[in-house]
Amino acid sequence: MPDRKSVNTTCRMCGTLCGITAHIENNRVVDIEGNPEHLFSKGRTCIKGSSAVTWLNRPDRLFKPLKRNMAGEFEEIELERAMDEIAAKLIEIQKKYGDNAIGIWKGEGIDFAQQENLARRFAHAVGTPNYFSNDTQCYASRHIAFHLVYGCWPLADYANADLIINWGTNAPISHSHWMQAINEGREKGAKLMVVDTRYTEIARQADLYVQIRPGTDGALAWGIIREMIEHDEIDHDFVDNFTVGYDKVVEYAQGFSRERVSQITGVSESLISRITDEIAQARPRLASWAGCGLEHQINGVNNIRTITMIDALAGATDRKGGMRIPMGFGLPELTLYKEKPLTELDPIGAKRFPVLYEMRQECHTGLLMDQIISEKPYPFKGLVMTAANPALTNANSAKVRKALSKLELLVVKDLFITETALLADYVIPAASYLEREEMFFNGALRAAFITGKYLDYGLQTEYEFVKGLAERMGAGEYFPWKDDHELNEWLLKPTGYTTADLHTAPGGFIFGENPCEKHLNKLTTGEKRFFDTPTGKIEFYSAHLEAKNIPGIDGLPQYHPPHYLAEPDPDYPILLSTGARKQKFFHGRYRNIPQLYKAEPHGHLEMHPEDAKTLGLKDGDRVRVTSRIGSFETLAQVMHEKEIVRGTMQHTHGFADENVNEVTYDDVSDPISGFPVLKSIQVRVEKL
Repeated sequence: MPDRKSVNTTCRMCGTLCGITAHIENNRVVDIEGNPEHLFSKGRTCIKGSSAVTWLNRPDRLFKPLKRNMAGEFEEIELERAMDEIAAKLIEIQKKYGDNAIGIWKGEGIDFAQQENLARRFAHAVGTPNYFSNDTQCYASRHIAFHLVYGCWPLADYANADLIINWGTNAPISHSHWMQAINEGREKGAKLMVVDTRYTEIARQADLYVQIRPGTDGALAWGIIREMIEHDEIDHDFVDNFTVGYDKVVEYAQGFSRERVSQITGVSESLISRITDEIAQARPRLASWAGCGLEHQINGVNNIRTITMIDALAGATDRKGGMRIPMGFGLPELTLYKEKPLTELDPIGAKRFPVLYEMRQECHTGLLMDQIISEKPYPFKGLVMTAANPALTNANSAKVRKALSKLELLVVKDLFITETALLADYVIPAASYLEREEMFFNGALRAAFITGKYLDYGLQTEYEFVKGLAERMGAGEYFPWKDDHELNEWLLKPTGYTTADLHTAPGGFIFGENPCEKHLNKLTTGEKRFFDTPTGKIEFYSAHLEAKNIPGIDGLPQYHPPHYLAEPDPDYPILLSTGARKQKFFHGRYRNIPQLYKAEPHGHLEMHPEDAKTLGLKDGDRVRVTSRIGSFETLAQVMHEKEIVRGTMQHTHGFADENVNEVTYDDVSDPISGFPVLKSIQVRVEKL
């Protein structure tokens, strides 16, 4: 008789964290379906989630550690020997070049919950401040922007909103379960507005679609703010009691007349007025979201800050149907930043991008490549990487490959051989999300989710990996927990709950209520700090940011034109945008799932029909895309004239044979976050 079981857990095929039921026979997953009891996804799962059955059972999945031999080929090696050799090499590099000559890079391909803080803890435990992650090209910029204004990242309460605004985000593809909340809100009468360069899946469903030129969202947001001020659609009680810098906002906004904003953005004056009217009718039940589409511009952080200010001016902050402020859980800190800050060791990128390091405690991956190659200001020689694939997914792939190939030690821990793993000295097999116990938390709903070790192939979890290296490097005292389960019990102890409690509700364990309008309660009790910002208030103006003396940046989120407008290059007249997700894939992952790859084996250069006509192109023509750093070849896809802004083309990343990151340069970036301008790369396109 086969050993069968069905378990309710959390999918980790992307960052959406849907609830699933995994059916397992004889230590092998045989089917995956949605868990209807899950708080978010409510039974829904996408094609990636169900395709995990194929992915986890692929014959080329890694189960044995690999070491590159003298001939440059991989050969199998025992795990304990590999761990011994890796630790010894890391110690050797630190002795030869300094403690900060090594670092760890957390990828998104395994996880981002405990795995992130475990990587951070490992770095400081062994004496280096150099922690890196995928977040310096996706997420961190928005984290900075929201925290500069709110002191946290609020959650849009779509289900109870009267107006939902999505800026540069595509929920059906990138955050699928959000569509359930959006649809719930619309069923109650909410309107949906979408601001984007492309006519995306979410835009097709919108009551109002606003097509905008790349990188000009901040100008539109300032234009909306000016209209709100002109027509007195401001929540003055909230602004007077809970914000700083409103007088500066009023003064600066006067420069954004409808006429000027229309010229900058391509949005008509009448549409700008309509947007403001919709906000006026809906406030304070206004729920908006700024997606990663806004991060990849030279003015990304400030554009997002301006957008977040609209919600606060409308009084939507911590309101039902507005922007809910999360509450914590009282968990202990897993990182070692207080005990061992190590800032004296010059974390890579901390001087160039001080706000990124201060607010994220994260080093800059782009500057890491430059430092590996130049060895300035100090040599960096050893890197441990968990499930990241920057050789494919980071800007300027040629530089990434050159830098990683120059390292004396590159260790990659992953489920499969990737483009980055091919450059490694050691490749260590990783445990999947069904092979470890891990917790996830949602602060807006005060809900916790837990996974379990439902499959066992004898593979290391991330905790076992960093614990094993730390013990060999003389830092085992910082990893006293026997395994993931013991670590999770330690994390939960201050809350009064246990992992057993969480397992009773795999669809989401509620810790307690998160009431709205917490700032009003604090005002009543005489508290002075309403939000977790330096002033304790919503900061339209940040004196803290201004004090950083970043060139071109002051306390207000001033609008600066995107790079392609400020410094146009006539040799490269087309704008290339990348990063738009495909539902079948997640960034560079899952092209190795046969049914998904078969459905979409190629990338496509999406373009306006007039651009295609000018270039003499038709659907399916092979083209070469060239920027000032490189080129790649792909297929043309002519869109409807309403689907994409003329002069702008889009190509999704993650296709190894059509790698758009061969042309994405990394030396033009947001001065606050350091994010490269992936949404407006200046290129030329030619038919082959």
